[in-house]
Amino acid sequence: MNHILQVDSVELEFKDRKVLSDVYLRCATNEIIGLLGRNGEGKTCLMNIILGNLKASNSFVSFDGIKTMDAFRQPALIRYLPQFNFIPPGLKLYQVFKDFCLNYTHFESKFPELGMANDSLVKQLSGGQRRLLEIYIITKSNTKFVLMDEPFTHLNPIQIDHVKLFLKEEKANKGMIITDHMYNHILDISDQVYLLASGKVHLTNTKFDLERLGYINRVANQKNQLRKNYFYIHCNSMYI
Repeated sequence: MNHILQVDSVELEFKDRKVLSDVYLRCATNEIIGLLGRNGEGKTCLMNIILGNLKASNSFVSFDGIKTMDAFRQPALIRYLPQFNFIPPGLKLYQVFKDFCLNYTHFESKFPELGMANDSLVKQLSGGQRRLLEIYIITKSNTKFVLMDEPFTHLNPIQIDHVKLFLKEEKANKGMIITDHMYNHILDISDQVYLLASGKVHLTNTKFDLERLGYINRVANQKNQLRKNYFYIHCNSMYI
């Protein structure tokens, strides 16, 4: 059965600043929806509004046409991959898979680079390994929709390629909304891409669209500034 998540008329303000204004997006089973935007444009806020963790001044979130205000209470409906690690570090891998009713052997077949026994502790994993585990757990869970916030963080290029292939396979079973600053990967795997800019949402599908709306240049400027800050700190530290 095809399921539809629809988000409409989202308005969000913090004090005197309007973060989101009349935002709309739609995600269906067998779709990966990309969500791009600069830091502070409201991507994570929008995901939390969909979940019901954040109350907007106005919003309409529906699943299969039914308005839902507390989706976070319904894991069979939607699950969320946050930017931070959410699996307790003291758990053993087999316990994690048991809790989510998933098969560790299948996980190993998809991500053989993990190379950890199923009685290993989560805290023994590297940052990339831990992210792979979390992505798999959320994506394979018994749910209709998945929200992912910065899934490619901490992953190396090989891991990213494996994750992208995995997500493309799994979208047959659920709808996915993914946000990440690595826009090339988002463009590569998404069926539709929405860009948040100045509180508004724009439907985009190519780098040309992102350039036209100023997103790519702004990202490049942010990276250049980070490099300048790094060299400034590094050079000055030599004389401290």
